[in-house]
Amino acid sequence: MTRETGWLPDLIYLDGRFASGVAMFADESGRISRFSSDPEDLKAAQRMAGRALLPGLVNVHSHAFQRVIRGRTEKRTAERDTFWTWRAAMYHAANRVSAQAMYDVARMAFLEMLLSGITTAGEFHYLHHQPDGSACHPRNLLALEILRAARDLGLRIALLRTAYVRAGWNKPPDPGQIRFLTPRVEDFIADTEALRESAADDRAWVGVAPHSIRAVPLDYLRRVAKYARENKLRTHMHVAEQPAEVDACLGEYGCRPVELLHREGLLDHRFTAIHAIHITPEEAGFLGNSQVCACPTSERNLGDGAVPADLLYNAGAKICFGTDSNIQIDVLEDARLLEYDLRMNKLQRVVLSDSDDLARRLFQSATESGADSLGSPGGKLEAGRAADFFTIDLEDLSVAGADPSSLLDHIVFSLERTAIREVFIGGKRVVQDGRHPAQEEVIRNFARIQRNLW
Repeated sequence: MTRETGWLPDLIYLDGRFASGVAMFADESGRISRFSSDPEDLKAAQRMAGRALLPGLVNVHSHAFQRVIRGRTEKRTAERDTFWTWRAAMYHAANRVSAQAMYDVARMAFLEMLLSGITTAGEFHYLHHQPDGSACHPRNLLALEILRAARDLGLRIALLRTAYVRAGWNKPPDPGQIRFLTPRVEDFIADTEALRESAADDRAWVGVAPHSIRAVPLDYLRRVAKYARENKLRTHMHVAEQPAEVDACLGEYGCRPVELLHREGLLDHRFTAIHAIHITPEEAGFLGNSQVCACPTSERNLGDGAVPADLLYNAGAKICFGTDSNIQIDVLEDARLLEYDLRMNKLQRVVLSDSDDLARRLFQSATESGADSLGSPGGKLEAGRAADFFTIDLEDLSVAGADPSSLLDHIVFSLERTAIREVFIGGKRVVQDGRHPAQEEVIRNFARIQRNLW
């Protein structure tokens, strides 16, 4: 007989609403096996008094190493400070992070994710080589350190191995990018294949990520896309984050980035466009069968602009969320900012509401849509899916007084991290009472790295 573990919170989020008197059970593999209101099952389940239980959040787009520059780039470095001046500071840090430091920095970023209710992360990884551009030994050492960091903390991870070839169209090589570059597509595919052998389960797996139109020439992109299709891998790509990227694409190819991807037949259900800010209504339509990962916290910090989420939702695109530069790690903050940015631009409220209520739509983007983007087994509390979930304290100041009908609105628009108490991944608890067992060590090691770097 299969052994089950059950949990009985005060409230559980099922099919878009909160229910009471329902226990959730998972089997030994960590998959949800069933839900029950039978009195005997309720007695057998672990009681979680004063808690609401929700599916784990999904962070689709992270650059873990950029956690080291949080708070280090908030001073003007040029007459007009922009994304491009920020990028120079980021390169400076990227070229000083060792393999051992990568492990500890990634653990710090992943710890923050877990404590905020994130159970799956997509790591858009492009730091491949030694600081002088020579190969690591083994070649995927830095990616393996990121996988080790996630596994050690218990986080589910999709390692999105990034292809980076050049500084841009008609641009000279940039020394700051030397650790990122893989000039030969054959080497990129071989390295990705080797990494797939090290990450081949539902706790860690690999996708591909051509960095951007400006960083990957079209012939190279076609080869990577063909490899991804043949192996049914998820493909993620920075798209139209900055106007300069659009201008460069127009100059090189005579069309805009999304138009080019549409023309090449890349925009399918396995493709996720990261950012997709500077797009036209027609381009939003091209993205209707794909995912778009918005990173509003990072995008506002970098001065990128606001994602036109209303156009994308109306076109049928699925929107998910990422913490990107990790200036702040809070997917629910990203969810509310998606709506708030449009309110500021349009001078109206509740812009993204449709036949479903707004909170439900945004929460689905933060969970189920994110899981679809990464190919994660979590994202929804449903039989057969992974038992990835978090709980909130119903008496926390940020949600106190909410009733079941308004609780999701409180969570999406008001929840503070103090409310998040337990996090389970694959049915195993990795956070208890708001703390991770390795928390003190992770913070201590990260603080040491920061002292050495800065």
